[in-house]
Amino acid sequence: MSPTDSQSAPEVPPRRVKEGSSGAALLVASGILLSRLAGLVRQRIFGQYLGISDAADAFTAALRIPNFLQNLFGEGILSGSFIPVYVKLLAEGDEEEAGRVASVVASLLALAVGVLTLVGVVGAPVIVAVVAPGFKGEVRELTVTLVRIMFPGVGLLVLAAWCLGVLNSHRRFFNSYVAPVLWNAAIIASLLIFGRSLAGTREGQFQLAVWVGWGTVVGAGLQLGLLAPTAIRLVGYRRRAESSESNVHRARSRLSPSLDTKSPAVRSVLGNFGPVVASRGVVQISAFIDQALATLIGSGANAAMAYAQTIYLVPVSLFGMSVSAAELPEMAGALGTPAEVAAKLRDRLGAALLRIAYFVVPSVVAFLALGDVVVAALFQTGAFGRHGTVFVWMILAGSTVGLLATTQSRLFSSAFYALRDTRTPLRFAIARVALTGVLGCVAAAGAIKGFWAVEFGAAGLTASAGLAGWIEFLLLRRALVAKIGVFPLGGSTLVQLWGAAAVAGAAAFGIRRLLPFEQPVLVGAIVLGVYGAMYLTFTIVLGIPEAKGLVRRLRRRR
Repeated sequence: MSPTDSQSAPEVPPRRVKEGSSGAALLVASGILLSRLAGLVRQRIFGQYLGISDAADAFTAALRIPNFLQNLFGEGILSGSFIPVYVKLLAEGDEEEAGRVASVVASLLALAVGVLTLVGVVGAPVIVAVVAPGFKGEVRELTVTLVRIMFPGVGLLVLAAWCLGVLNSHRRFFNSYVAPVLWNAAIIASLLIFGRSLAGTREGQFQLAVWVGWGTVVGAGLQLGLLAPTAIRLVGYRRRAESSESNVHRARSRLSPSLDTKSPAVRSVLGNFGPVVASRGVVQISAFIDQALATLIGSGANAAMAYAQTIYLVPVSLFGMSVSAAELPEMAGALGTPAEVAAKLRDRLGAALLRIAYFVVPSVVAFLALGDVVVAALFQTGAFGRHGTVFVWMILAGSTVGLLATTQSRLFSSAFYALRDTRTPLRFAIARVALTGVLGCVAAAGAIKGFWAVEFGAAGLTASAGLAGWIEFLLLRRALVAKIGVFPLGGSTLVQLWGAAAVAGAAAFGIRRLLPFEQPVLVGAIVLGVYGAMYLTFTIVLGIPEAKGLVRRLRRRR
């Protein structure tokens, strides 16, 4: 239950939102699910060959460093600056101006990414020294090599993020979020092709990491290749009225490179882009601080955090990102007086928050009570042993502290972006990162000094981020209420969800203790299957609307 529920207005059921919203969220979630499943398969095979080794540490650090570009420019263009302006133009019927905006944004983005990629390749040694200070000798050299290999591929992923923004604006959700399957497939292929012959020795693991680095570049090219044709085609159409006819028809035009920033719409995108990039940059700085601290804590900590993050991001992406991504164009396209727009946003937020909570609450309980079952079923094989399972579980448990707050905060940020307010999320992101850094340094210092184990230090890093996430959640909600009025958080429903998840988790935990075998995948299938079935049953009995809707969707697919 949210700490702010006691201060909110009496709970009222939100007015019914369009079915298209939940349908769009379902498409996003379906694409993300396939992508995340591919990511879990990738990480399992990665763990089989590289485990929690020095090569795994180096690869994880190298992949995170250039991903800064993808998250910084891709997310900035996508969420806070480009989509709200582009969708508004489409809603007003000005497709010609929308196409012009898309062309200029794509051109500026390609130029910026090209320059920064070149800087990243040349300056890789300096970058690694800053963000991975604990790496020395061969591990550091491997990380530098991998950064240079991966940077061009991430540039391609940033351009794919522009394509995703166009597709989302046109409600083409599925391909946008299923495209990363190709990226994962390329990495999986490189692991399978070279893993068996190279993974037996430390030197072989280093060589394997290099081949997997090239696999990320190939995967990025495949992902862009899937999205670009449709995005270019959508931008390349605009409405034009012939002077001799009253009817309006579509005429084909081309997406043409342009750096003309005179258009008010383009200037609006660029004006919003700065604060959003700064906001995303602040969050990325927090991730880099965690990574730098992890490299100082001890060997394997960085890789273990990457395994935990792979699991943690499943509910964040499936139930936070999917709903937020589907809601952003809907909220941004809301027309009417300020009071009417505010009422529409309150309706959408009330329904969307409960939709997120229905799936995230049981995820929190599962990661806490059954986290070892989850980690073992996904990764425990080959070089990834029981010690790795417990290590990753502890980090995963720490990350659950702020899981609900993080997923719902994404929705709040989307609401601010829809209202063309990009500065408020930036201020609160800075506060969150400052708090995360202070708490993270305390957790890491204790492990470095030997006051507690490396595992507790790594778990403290994720727990500190979770605590800071709740602060950001409360600040975002208070500011959003000031803009659009009070919207329901679903306090009584949240209590029911936590109760159902706790009872189901206790029962599944008991079953885990009674099983006479230890085969990780089989244990996971039984225990997690029972847990999910019991949670669904309890929420149906309690009359939770999201549970009934889920059952209806499942029946339609039969």
